[in-house]
Amino acid sequence: MSELLRLDGIACIRGDRLLFEGLSLALVRGDALWLRGPNGAGKSSLIRLAAGLLRPAAGTVTRRERIALIDEAAALDTELPLRRALDFWARVDTVDGHAVDRAVADMALAPLSDVPVAMLSTGQRKRAAMARVIASGAPIWLLDEPANGMDDAAQARLVGAIARHRANGGAVLLASHFALGIADLAELDMGALP
Repeated sequence: MSELLRLDGIACIRGDRLLFEGLSLALVRGDALWLRGPNGAGKSSLIRLAAGLLRPAAGTVTRRERIALIDEAAALDTELPLRRALDFWARVDTVDGHAVDRAVADMALAPLSDVPVAMLSTGQRKRAAMARVIASGAPIWLLDEPANGMDDAAQARLVGAIARHRANGGAVLLASHFALGIADLAELDMGALP
């Protein structure tokens, strides 16, 4: 199988602290890898390295497909109604409105379409960010704590979206404090790295 994402011999330094070094991993179509470990272990930093938002202190990152990212910022214009904010990203990602319709339905956001993003709760914003990722059509999903603030029903929708993405040949790199009940999930304990 062809690799969608490969990290070879990655080292990450934040401030004056070495978080990890010599880390290598690869994701192929259908893969999901859970980055777990305590706060400060480097989970978010590894997601940001994979996204190209941080440069590794050593090693290489190779992305062979487009990525979609969820991190602490929702990346949605808070002044716009939710649907218009999602439509903006659909134009950037060059996907049609049907992709947004499906993503809004997947994350049960239709009743909130006309609500300004600024008025959404934390869990609703996470669902909105996930809808943006789903609609993007990107094969590689980089998800940093995607379930924060979500209730059980929203988490179930998230897990379902991840399963469909993998079944359609996508791959997921997930940083989370818990596994979310995702099937066939490989694990990397960031807290156990040398």
